[in-house]
This record gives sequence, structure tokens and C-alpha cells, in this order.
Amino acid sequence: MKRDKYLILNTGSTSTKVAVYTVEGEKIYDKTVDHPADQLLKYPTIQSQYEFRCQQLEETIKESGFSLKEMAAIGARGGALIPIYEGGTYLVDDYMCQAFIDSPVQHAANLGAQIAKHFGDMEGIRAYIVDPDVIDEMTPIARVCGLKNVERSAQWHALSSKAVVRKVAGELGKKSDEITAIVLHIGGGVSVALHVNGRTVDVNNCMHGDGPFSPERAGLLPSIEVLNLVFKRGMNLDEAKRELVGRGGLVSHLGTSDARKVEEMIAQGDEYARLVYHAMAYNFAKGIGALAAAAGGKVDAIGITGGLAYPKMLMDWVKGYVGFLAPVFIYPGECEMEAIFMGIRRVEKGEEEYKLYRKKERPPIWEQPVEKEPFPG
Repeated sequence: MKRDKYLILNTGSTSTKVAVYTVEGEKIYDKTVDHPADQLLKYPTIQSQYEFRCQQLEETIKESGFSLKEMAAIGARGGALIPIYEGGTYLVDDYMCQAFIDSPVQHAANLGAQIAKHFGDMEGIRAYIVDPDVIDEMTPIARVCGLKNVERSAQWHALSSKAVVRKVAGELGKKSDEITAIVLHIGGGVSVALHVNGRTVDVNNCMHGDGPFSPERAGLLPSIEVLNLVFKRGMNLDEAKRELVGRGGLVSHLGTSDARKVEEMIAQGDEYARLVYHAMAYNFAKGIGALAAAAGGKVDAIGITGGLAYPKMLMDWVKGYVGFLAPVFIYPGECEMEAIFMGIRRVEKGEEEYKLYRKKERPPIWEQPVEKEPFPG
């Protein structure tokens, strides 16, 4: 049987997205496999769900009408590893799988690579992950903040952001390592990334409250006011984290994270809803503008993606603020499955070489040698 297809997996907390692509890039199968909550409750940890999810996905593949014997390779979304310091497509080997098993961070994405390798081993084909969210290519100058023992780091939408850079470069008739681009990913969280010649030299840590506020996250805040609020309410650490990540942003102001409901409120004359919604766009634009300054104003393109790239009202505001900086390209919705496919296809076609993950601890910024920055400083 000819191996001319690619199997793509994206493991989430209660479901797994499964897709099959042809070598030419056509998606010929697309399904979301639900993992019932009552079943998942039987497992004390996410890692202990491994065999259950493998079994469910094996049944799904059989029901799809496709066979693993048709697959040239398998791709999965990466999970919570020790930060990786270079983007790209990584071969899933035993070392990586063990790193996911040993990871102190329990995340459903940790299972993706393990399941992909399980299926790959059944047929003697390779499994890969592509641009996991822990990629940290930030330069030293971008890491320094106002407290010595606090260092900026990267946890962001690496997979979609780097995919958008490639799309934008194609629009400009160039390669991704030939342009400087700023990419805004806007969903429940927000990341704003500066990509210079293929490297993401600066990006906010959207998991740790850095960057603009979003539907569910508070983003950057006046630090003294935050401390006053925490002590006034007597919050413990977990309560404070939930307030900042999950109950912040639109949820805090308007009681919803759904942009459609916010726009309904605005249509009904709610001026406060309009103010907050506009302020969110304003903060997105400030994030883009700050990175444009960090690039010395030499920006070839701005890309915007994610679920919040759909609302025209929001996008019109953002474009109105940043359109003078560079051409703005909008790609609404998710592109993770396609991005994984494109990454493994580049490797399988010999356009790129795969990388191997090996744990590498990095010393604090104040202990590292200073390097020349790729943009004005």
C-alpha cells in the first residue's frame, strides 16, 4: 500500500482533533474525538489517560476508512517540555516521550507525541511535533525586566504564530527567514511576537500574565494596585492566579469571554461594553507598536490570527491603529492542524532537517554572555 498520507493529532483536555492530509496538502479527513468526562475522571493524572486515549484513537482511525499503512508520517502538537531554544520540527523519540512523562506540568498536549510515536512504531514510520508552545528564542535584551530575580520567558502560540509568518512571507513573495514580521494571536489568551529572519526574538508570556489583556486574562497591570487588591481580598496564590488568568479581561469587566455576546451588548447601546472592547483592541495595537519600535520600525508585515480575528469591529480598530506600520494580513481561526502537517511535510520532502530534543537548562540572564542583538537597541 502506498504511503502518501499524513496523520495529524492534536490532543486537548477533553477531546482530540484527528486529521488526514494528502501529500499535496488536501485535508481529506477531519474529526474531533470526544473523551467523555466521566471516563477521564477514572484517571488520577493526564498521563494515566494514555492507554485509554490510544484505544479510542485506534478505533477512530479504523472507522475513518484509512489505515496506518497509508501514512508517510504522523504529526502531533507538542506539550510541556523544558523550553526548546530553536523552532522547527522535532522527531519524537524515546527520550522526548520520557521527558513528557516526567514533566512537572500536566497538560493534555503531553500525550500527543507519545500517542503519535505509538502509532508510528506500529508501522515503522516517524512521528514528529512542530513548533511547540515552549519554544523560547528570545534574545537577552528582551528577557530583562525591572526585577533581577524575575526574567521574561516565552510561553505562547508558537505553532500558529510561526505558521502565519510563513503565510505572510508567501504573500510577499519571500521566505520566512527573509522578513521581519509581527504576529498577533488572539483567542482566550493573546501573544504578540516579533519574528526576525526566522527567529522569534521577542514575545510576551501569555500564560504568565504578560502582554495585552484578552477575553479571559488580565494581561499587564499596575503592579502596586495588584498587590493592594490581593492583600485587601486576602487571596492565596492559587486564587490570585485564577483572578489573573481565567477571570480577567472581558470576563472581569463584562462577565463573558464571548466576543459575540459583547458585540450584542454594544449593539444594544452598552457604552461600557464598547469602551472595554475597544480598549482590548487598543492594547493589542500597543503590543504590536511596541514590537515595531523594537524592530527599529523596519517591519515587512503584520499577521493576525486566532478566533478573535473574525470580528470585523475588533479588526477594524486594530488595523486603524497599526495599518501605518506595515501591510496587515488577517487569517481568522485556528491553523494548528495545517501547521503541524506543513512542518512534517517539509521534513519528509527534504526541505528541512528534523531536530532532536535534548533537555538543556539555561542559566539566568545575569549569568549569560551578552550577545549582539538582531535589531536596534
